[in-house]
This record gives sequence, structure tokens and C-alpha cells, in this order.
Amino acid sequence: MSHADGGGREERFRALHVETYADLLRFVERRVPAAEAEDIVSTVFLTAWRRLDEMPDDARPWLFAVARKTMANQLRGWLRRQALDVRLVSLEARERSDDSVGAAVRIDLERAWRVLRPADREVLALVAFDGLTAEQAATVLGCRRSTFAMRLGRARQRLRAALETTESVSPSSFRTHDYKEQPAWNRA
Repeated sequence: MSHADGGGREERFRALHVETYADLLRFVERRVPAAEAEDIVSTVFLTAWRRLDEMPDDARPWLFAVARKTMANQLRGWLRRQALDVRLVSLEARERSDDSVGAAVRIDLERAWRVLRPADREVLALVAFDGLTAEQAATVLGCRRSTFAMRLGRARQRLRAALETTESVSPSSFRTHDYKEQPAWNRA
């Protein structure tokens, strides 16, 4: 590789980093303690640099898959430290005024979310929070697009059912999934 080729490679990597860093960090932060998220993302970009020539044109799902595998490799240590869960409350929700109806809806959604299996939360999060297409999310989970579409449809049905249940059941009757349960990103 000539010096000029190295410059093009470096520019491609820099552009990839600028384009995907924030999304990748959010993806990881929802699944691991915040103190470890940047280390995971750094490892992902180190892998990306080493394998830049092998990376597909649509690198975003590939990076998410590498992040997922990196997290799976560190699962044992994370289970000892704390439970992993998706954060539902964004800065926007905190900044706007809190009316009682909106608060009740958010509480119901959070309760319904916690009742879902981790695999269902993962499938929904890839589309709703990470903005991936079905094809990209299937790549992240290592399955076919049709399999992902089926999982997504079922997860949506379960979320709807859980939301309907929250209207008629008291908060104390909800069983949230125990943090020792294996995260969805480790099962696909």
C-alpha cells in the first residue's frame, strides 16, 4: 500500500467515525453501564480500523454487530456489576413540562417495556431507538430479514398486549425481568 492509499484509508475511517460514532455510542449505552460504553465503542472502532478493507459499504449494521459481539464477550463482568436495561426517558422528556396524562402514558409504557422479554426489547430498540431498517437490524442480530420481521411483529404484539394490561393491573403485580436473565443481544 502506498502512502497515498494510506491517506485514503485514513479519510474513509475518519468519515465512518464521524458518521456513526454518536449512534453507536447510544446503541451501546442502552445496554451496558455508561462508564463502559466508550471502551466498547473504542474497541469497535479498533476492529473497524483493522478490518476496514473487509467492511461492507453499509458499515452501520456491521459496526452494531461488532459492538454486540464485543458486549457478549464481556457479559460475565457486567452481570456482576449491575442490571442492563434500555433507558426510556430521554433528555427531551425531562425538559418539557410534565402534564399528568403524559406522565401516566410514559409510566404505562415503561411498565409495559419492563414486562417484555429482553429479546423483544432488543428487537424493538433496534428499530425504534437505533433507527435501523429491518435488513440492517437482521444483520446486527445475525439472522435473515424475514426472521427479524417475524420477531419484530411478535414483539410489537406483546408490547401492545402489555400496554393493554397496564391499564387494568396494579403496578405491584408486574414482574420485571431479572437482570441475571441473559440479554437479548447475546441470544440471537
